[in-house]
Amino acid sequence: MSKHDFTKEEFASRLSRTREAIDQAGLDWLLVIHPVSMRWLIGQDNKSYTAFQCLPVSAKPGKLTVFTREMERNEFEADSMVDEVRSYNGREPEDPMQAFAALAEEFGLRTARVGMEVPSHYLHPHHYLKLRDLLGPALVAEPNHLINDLKVAKSPRELDYHRRSARIAADAWAALLSVAREGASELELSAAAYQKILSSGSVLPASTMNLMTGERSAFALGGPTERRMQRGDTGVVELGGAYRRYTSTLGRQWSIGKPSERLLELHRIVCDASDAAVAEMKAGAPAIKAHEALKGVIARAGLDHYRQHTSGYGMAPGFPPSWGEPTNMFGGSKDVLQANMVMTVEPGLFSKDEGLGVRLIDNFIITETGVERLSTTSRDIAVVE
Repeated sequence: MSKHDFTKEEFASRLSRTREAIDQAGLDWLLVIHPVSMRWLIGQDNKSYTAFQCLPVSAKPGKLTVFTREMERNEFEADSMVDEVRSYNGREPEDPMQAFAALAEEFGLRTARVGMEVPSHYLHPHHYLKLRDLLGPALVAEPNHLINDLKVAKSPRELDYHRRSARIAADAWAALLSVAREGASELELSAAAYQKILSSGSVLPASTMNLMTGERSAFALGGPTERRMQRGDTGVVELGGAYRRYTSTLGRQWSIGKPSERLLELHRIVCDASDAAVAEMKAGAPAIKAHEALKGVIARAGLDHYRQHTSGYGMAPGFPPSWGEPTNMFGGSKDVLQANMVMTVEPGLFSKDEGLGVRLIDNFIITETGVERLSTTSRDIAVVE
């Protein structure tokens, strides 16, 4: 249960830092809506993000009250650090905004200075508009990065959870390879990986597995299908282990029979691109430096038109549909890497004309002098005979 994933002292420190940041931002209250922010503060681990939920946090000390559906009450009370659950929509439908209006009145939100998280996947536009109308001039900010900036550098226990999830991801890759053969379907391969993920103590990863074979390898984010592998096919997978929701991702390549020279060439380029990015990664380094190094390797090979996706991003405790944090290594990024961040590096080349794609994904903990590699498996193309 997630409130037991960390000590009471660690939760208390997180809340104290959040209250201080709210005050420094010139706010009286922050309406916390993102499920990752809520989990970091109170340990909740349920699926309440599928409907409107809110954790109002004051800049001043006081009890924590979560506002959620009545059907979530038992789990919040048993599995989180909140002092009180206020609910709506029990046995019959109820407009959450009408119910929240009473709470806002009781807490004095409409006469305070209020900030509100506006997470893209977890706040319905209709609810957002009604909240703006409800709060009126009291809503003075939408500081989406306030809590994220506090949690990007992971605690020792959080890093241990990432290391555990990296081992699970490695085991899942091995399980996939154990059933890879000519005639095996993409769904069979993903089933073997998922079985290993779940039997190894992982929860279901926040994002579904990307697994593409043959000409489908040119799809950057394709899900597994009934397609069966043929002699000479390559396969690409992105999978994630998620221990206590702390995720580590892994992207690897395999081939049924000897890889083609073109596949080997593209794979060498993405390996070199990954190495170039990693060489620029350490605490205090601008995130864009790693991106430019990775991009430069691919561009010098004349293949920048095949490059897709960010060069890498921060990893978080994941809730569907994402396991990523806002930190990104891509063009225009103003982010700066910090010690104890967990970052992906994931160069990819996808050629529609050739029906061929190559992608390499590894995770790293940022240190003062460089990185600690979390991925433990060989980067080589795995050859299945």
